[in-house]
Amino acid sequence: MSFRKIYPFFLIIFLINTQVFPALAQKQKVWLDSDTGNEMDDLYAIVRLLKEPSVEVVGLSSAHFNNPDLLVFEKWNAYDTKGLNTLEDSQRLNELILNTMGLAHIPHPRGADKQIGRAWGGTEPRDSPAAQQIIQIVNTLPDGEKLDILTLGALTNIASAIILAPEILSKIRVFALGARYNQQTRAWSKNEFNIRNDLNAFDYLLDLRDFDFTVMPLETALPLQYDREETYERTDDNVPIEKILADRWREQNPQDKTRVMWDLALVQAYLLPQHSEMLLVNSPPENKSFTVRIYSKIDRDALIEDFWKVLKQ
Repeated sequence: MSFRKIYPFFLIIFLINTQVFPALAQKQKVWLDSDTGNEMDDLYAIVRLLKEPSVEVVGLSSAHFNNPDLLVFEKWNAYDTKGLNTLEDSQRLNELILNTMGLAHIPHPRGADKQIGRAWGGTEPRDSPAAQQIIQIVNTLPDGEKLDILTLGALTNIASAIILAPEILSKIRVFALGARYNQQTRAWSKNEFNIRNDLNAFDYLLDLRDFDFTVMPLETALPLQYDREETYERTDDNVPIEKILADRWREQNPQDKTRVMWDLALVQAYLLPQHSEMLLVNSPPENKSFTVRIYSKIDRDALIEDFWKVLKQ
C-alpha cells in the first residue's frame, strides 16, 4: 500500500481526534449551597465559581443562617433581626447574582429554613426543593460520574438529601467550609458558626462510612483577607456584577478595613488544587467515621491574583 493510498485514513483519524473527542469530554458538575445573605464573602465565592469555565454549575441553592443572636439582639450584621427570614434573604441574593450574570437558567431552588432534627439532636430531614433537586440530578448521572457539592453554610440541605435518598451517597463528593482544626494538637472544635447552625447535620455526615467528605477549617481560610480600599479600586461600578460585590462591602461591613473571604477560600481551593494542600486526619472522636480530609493550607497571594483575573474575564 502506498503512502498516497493510506493518507486519507490518517486524515480521518486526525479529524476524529480533534473534533469528536473534545465534544465528548464532560465538565465536572458542581452544585453550590450558600447562606448568601449571611456575610459578604458568599457573593464573591458564588461569582468566582460561576465564572469558572472548567466546571458546569448545575445548581445554586439557598441555605438558612438561623442562629441564637436573631432571638436576642436587634441587629445581625446590617440586618434588623425582627422579621428576618434568613433563607429568603439568601434566595434573594442568589437570584440577583444569577439574573445579573445572565445565568438565571441555572436551577436555584430554596433550601430548608431550619436545621435537621431538634435542638437536642436527631436526624429528621428537612425536605426542600433544594434537597429534591440534588437527589434528582444525582440519580440522572451516568455510571462513573459524581456530583461535587460545595457548601458555604449550614449543612442542612446536603444532609437532608442523603437522609431522604441514601442511594445518592456513593455518587456525591461534599466540600464544606466549617469547624476548626488545630493541626499541631490534632484537635477538632465544632464551636463555629456554620456548624452551630446545624450541628446535627455535621454530626450526621461525620457518622457516615464511605462518604467522600472534605472540610476547610476556619484556620485554613483565615489568610485569605481582602483590603477594603483595594477592593473598591479594583471593582468597576460600571460592570453590574462588580458593583454588586463592592456594594455588598459598602452596605454590610463599611467599617471593616479588611475582611476574611472564608467562602471564597473554599471555592478557590476546590477549583485550584495546585494552590492548596490537603491532609487526611482523624475524625472527631465522638463520630463514627475514622478519617476525613481537610484543606490544610492555601496560597493566599495566588488565590487573590486568580480572583481578580477571573472577575475581569
